[in-house]
Amino acid sequence: MKRRAQTVLPFRVEATEEQLTANAGLALFGEFLRGLGLHRWLASEMPKPGSARGYAANAFVTPLVLMLTCGGRSLEDLRTLKNDTALKQVLQQDALPSTDAVGDWLRRTGAGSGLEGLDRINRRVAATRIRQIGISAHTLDADASQIVAEKEAAHFTYKGEQGYLPMIGHLAEAGVVIHDEFREGNIAPATQNLEFLKACETRLPKGHRIAHVRLDSAGYQADLFNYCEDTGKTFAIGGRLDAPTLQAIAEIPEASWKTYVDCAVTETVHSMGETKKAFRLIVVKYKRQAELFDDSPKYHVIASNRVESAADTLIWYRQRGEMSENGIKELKIGFGMERMPCGQLAANAAFFRIGVLAHNLFVLFKHSALAEGWQRHRVATVRWRLFHLPGKLVRHAGGWVLKIARESLELFHGIRARSLTCAVANRGP
Repeated sequence: MKRRAQTVLPFRVEATEEQLTANAGLALFGEFLRGLGLHRWLASEMPKPGSARGYAANAFVTPLVLMLTCGGRSLEDLRTLKNDTALKQVLQQDALPSTDAVGDWLRRTGAGSGLEGLDRINRRVAATRIRQIGISAHTLDADASQIVAEKEAAHFTYKGEQGYLPMIGHLAEAGVVIHDEFREGNIAPATQNLEFLKACETRLPKGHRIAHVRLDSAGYQADLFNYCEDTGKTFAIGGRLDAPTLQAIAEIPEASWKTYVDCAVTETVHSMGETKKAFRLIVVKYKRQAELFDDSPKYHVIASNRVESAADTLIWYRQRGEMSENGIKELKIGFGMERMPCGQLAANAAFFRIGVLAHNLFVLFKHSALAEGWQRHRVATVRWRLFHLPGKLVRHAGGWVLKIARESLELFHGIRARSLTCAVANRGP
């Protein structure tokens, strides 16, 4: 008999033929997706396989959504799900394509009609979440967010790095991405912002509208201001410190500045040559950090047509960072969208849209199936506390039983009950 080496702690490691999973909680998310009808939506909205032996879209999209939600970052991470026989059995996800097949499918999907199909599915998910919150007037935060991609075909962004610059439209109150445009890195963030705003509007459910708009200085454009005025939208958009703006700041009386937390705030009236009417220019003055040769103040300006005080407008504008910028950060970091897996724009566009879909499905899952105390958590916390709980799958009385720790049993039952309620409420085509 072979003598085993001594170890630090006195336990043994042995193999077992039992069906074990390190992701028992992920089965709850997979069940939620099934109840919601993701498989039906994929069947109706996505292109059919090219042959009778080909995989349907569900065989690609659902594993990718599960993988990204569980913390995977690359197509190779799909192998973890492929090897998790217990989880596959519970979720009835028998067929999982190879990573090469997934890459090929992403390329076909991004180059064909599949991208539009994914968009329609995301609209369904977003609409379900939007109807939950009980309001019809929404705040849109739009932003161009850099994704580094050291791929030969990737262009350099305005930050001097190779990658992509997707445009992301985030609804502040609902917490979902209503629309995305995957763009080359060399496309300026200021490109077609008005067109993107309109595209976000068309993706809202009937009876809903974008009532408020927040953007950084890339949105400082006359046509966007005019459109907001014409359609009754309030806006707060970062301005540019060009010569006319600096001149306007210089003419502000010293007595008009009011101290607010970390800065001083005032306002003036400003316009651009193409704007139909003048707008408020909220001016924020910061003390410059001690520098050897320059102690002059630092300014930030915000163009707005809102009616509250300058300080309150500043507060509302800053909520863009607290709500939507953090939501976009969750999409990129929490769901692995900070890196792209392929060398082709079209394939990465499809992968990114699936990432958006995974993010929105998770938001919907949080607010539909998890208890109130869980709804403030980021995906990383939910992974640690729920998805990555261990389980054992056993056969009993002709069916499958997923065994988990006793202390998690009530949690699992509660989530499954709320998932069923959501499934019944959203049952349909």
